[in-house]
Parts: sequence; C-alpha cells; structure tokens
Amino acid sequence: EALINSFLVWFWVAIIAFPVAIAIALVLARTRIPFSHGLEFMFWVAFMFPGLASTVGWMMMLDPRVGFINVWLGYLPFIDKGPFNIFSFEGIIFARLMADGIAYKVILFVPAFRNMDQAMEEAGRVSGASKVATLLRVTLPVMAAPLILVFSLHVIRVFSGFEVEWLLGARWGFFVYSTLIFELTTQYMYGPAVVIASLTLIVIGFIFPMQRWITRRRHYTTVTGSFKPGLLDLGKWKWVFFGLIVILLALLTALPILILIIGSFMNIVGYFNAVPTWTLDHWHRVFSDELFLTGLRTTMILSVTAGIGSPILFSIIAYLIVRSRWRGRSTLDSVIWISAAFPGILSALGLLILFLSVPGLTWLYGSIWALILVVVISGNTTGTNIFKGVLVQLGKDLEEAGRVSGAGWWTTYVRIVIPVLMPTMILIGMLNFISAASTTSSIILLASRETVTLSLLALEWASADVSQMEAAGIVNLVIMALTMGLAIVARAFGLRLGVRHDVKARDEQSQQVPAQTVSAGGVS
Repeated sequence: EALINSFLVWFWVAIIAFPVAIAIALVLARTRIPFSHGLEFMFWVAFMFPGLASTVGWMMMLDPRVGFINVWLGYLPFIDKGPFNIFSFEGIIFARLMADGIAYKVILFVPAFRNMDQAMEEAGRVSGASKVATLLRVTLPVMAAPLILVFSLHVIRVFSGFEVEWLLGARWGFFVYSTLIFELTTQYMYGPAVVIASLTLIVIGFIFPMQRWITRRRHYTTVTGSFKPGLLDLGKWKWVFFGLIVILLALLTALPILILIIGSFMNIVGYFNAVPTWTLDHWHRVFSDELFLTGLRTTMILSVTAGIGSPILFSIIAYLIVRSRWRGRSTLDSVIWISAAFPGILSALGLLILFLSVPGLTWLYGSIWALILVVVISGNTTGTNIFKGVLVQLGKDLEEAGRVSGAGWWTTYVRIVIPVLMPTMILIGMLNFISAASTTSSIILLASRETVTLSLLALEWASADVSQMEAAGIVNLVIMALTMGLAIVARAFGLRLGVRHDVKARDEQSQQVPAQTVSAGGVS
C-alpha cells in the first residue's frame, strides 16, 4: 500500500506540475512579458525556499480546526465550517506542489525554451496558426528532448518525498515508502524496513535504465548556425500572465513566510479570541531551549562543512572523469548517475545498518561524523555533472602551462583549475549549504539528541505527537534566515570571482619597456 501511495502522489504531482511549469516557462522564455528575468529569479528563490517551512506555513493556513483561512472563512454568514483540510490526500498533493513540485521544473525548463529558434515559430504563423496554436504545435514538440529529460529526473524522484507525507499523512494512517521505513525503524522493526527497501531497489532497477533509454533514443536540435532569436508579443495578455505568475510566486514563498511570522507571535495559532492573542513567549522559549541551541550548532557545522567540502570533492570527481585516463572513470560516472535514484531515507537506512552491524563502527551512530558524511556526499549527481560541464570548456593548455613550470598535478589543480572554477564552486557550495541546513530524510535515522539539527527539530515540533506549531514556525524562520542570507551573499561574492570580462589591464602593463625597433640606422 505504501508503494502504491508513493506512485499515486508522484503521479498527481506530475500531472499537475508539468503543464503549469511548461506554461510558465513558455511565457517567461518565449514571450515579451514584463520583468521576465526577475520572475525567473523568484522561482530560484522558491526553489531554495525550504520545503518544510512551506509545509508548516500551509498547515497553519489550512488546518481544518484552526487554520487561518478556515477560521476567516468561518466568519462568513453562509459558511458554517472551513472547507479545507490539509491533512488529506488532496492536501498532500497541494503541499508537494507548493514545496518543490513547480519551482524546480520551471528553473529547468526556462533555459531550454530560451534556446528555441524563432524561425520555427514564424513558419508556424505563416502557415496560418495563431500564436497559441504555434506554441502548442511547434514550440512544444520541438522542445520534446528537454521535456523528456525533466520528466526522467522526476521519475527517479518517485520515492524522495518525506517531510510533507510525514507531517500531513502519518497522523491519519497514510504512509508512503519513506515514511513507512521511518515508522518501522522508530519501532526497531529493522527486518521489515530492510525488506521494503530491497523491494524498492528492484523498482529503481527498472526506473533508471528506462530513464537512460528515453533521454538517449532521440535528439532535437534547436540551435544552429542560422539561429534567430526573438520573442512573441502577447499584447494586452502579457499583464494577465504577469499577474497570474506573481500570484503563484506569492503562494510559493511570500504567503507561507508571512503566515509563519504571524503564527510565531500568536498565543495559539488560529485562536484569534485567545487572551492574550499576541505574545513573545514562543520566541523566548525557543531561543532559551538547550535543544534549539544544540540544533543551531549542529546545523551550522553540517552546513559549513557541506558548503566547503562538497565543491572540493565533486570537482575532483569531475576532474577524474573528464581529464584523467583512469580506466574506472566510466564506472565512476555511472555510479554517480545511479546514486541520484536513491532517496535519502534509503541511504540513511543503509548507513544505520552498517554502523550497527559492523564491529568498530558503532560509535559513528548518532555522531556528528556520520551526519557530515551524509551531507557532504548528498547532491553528488548534480554537483559532479555541473563541474563536468565547466571542465569540458577549459582548454588543456592551462594545465600544461602549470606542469611545464614545474608544478605537480595537485599544485596545478589548486593554483590554476580551482581559481577558474571558483564561481561554480561557490554555486555548488551554496546549494549544498542550503540542502544541509534543511535536510531531514537523509539524516533522520542517524541523528541523536546530541546531534539534532534545526530541520529535525522543526519536523518533530510540527508533528502530531508534539504539535508545537508556533515553535516549529520560529525554527523554520531561523533556517530561512540562514539559507536565504547566505544565498544572497554568495551570489554577490561569486560574481567577483572566476573569469572576468570587465577587468581592465593592469597599470603595470602600461609601464613595460617598449618593444625595440631595429632599423638601418641602429636600434632605437
């Protein structure tokens, strides 16, 4: 039943998110809509917005008893009871769409749609098709390759859901693959948990080859030497689409953040008749809680370690795959790709069994070192492949010049390759910092009370057993402040590094000795 539920959640999220994401990407990339690049950046912000924070925010809004929206609707004369219930199958689908179902696909689709040749669309309009018909019958079919690729990436994430399903489904007996494994392990039923994980490995064994076959069987070329850029003019409809996208972005980020802030200052979330209604007690209690201070310390250690260690590790792996002649580089590349299909809870279960069953490794269970191991290697598929794309662009003469100067491989890599890769390293470091600060499923089976993180603390306080929504909202606000603040700083800092096209020649160059000119009258 849990496996069927996993596929049902995946199916409904896909069938809703894909058309919405494609429509948004078409508008942002192929039409003259106001502030298109700014709107695209906001989808990046929505992608970096912690899914747990989004879920807790919507729990505060759509709780059937005390949800803000249900309470406000209950004041209307023709409504006796709020109509929405976030703790339902429909609520899980909605929360997944708001958390990561739409923004992730939009940021993948937009760059691909920007590479569309306008000449193809002009041919469609010359044939008598309207602008909408041209988008549907010309643009979308030509964009089949990136659409299939993103769909394939969505396929291998069938079993990745955890926070939303646990917070919204476990309380009424709705379990998916990952939440059932967690439920069994918390009851020390490791045997059934291992069986479920083994069955899922068989499913993944079918999914991954299918994904590789789909993405390699056919190619569609959209950029050639005669590429003609251009955008469609929507006329007055551009403001309609602009407004709809702004509303969606508000639902993805602004509204949950606002509700988290409001809820954190309420005596009891949703009880506007409570006396007093507003209080600072929750903030005082959270910041004076030893468990919160432990979580903050652990989160900072993990995030900083992942932000520094992951780029170094992934860049070395990518360098071995792209630059070296090592025979095992193809196998390493395949392992990196296959690891993307493994959900975090499965990796956590495997490490848990490893630590508990192998003599000499028991001390790792519940230690900070186990969590560091997990967060550093998380996201290896994305990070390694981004580095591979950059390394392919670098000429080998840069490294050859270093070796001719007497530098070894390591010195050449550190003093020549890394400085050129620095903007990409900052990007990967930022993404892994954000991921480590908000991850739950990959570490929840390995952490102890001494190594609890802020994300695990927020998940625990928001669960049905504890139900401290106000405190959970405050912890999520702290996580957002850490991740979003670092993202802004890292983006500004990263623009100053790497290859620069706006740097003038140094003044010293103008002071060099002029070249000697040889003439019949001598040397001048």
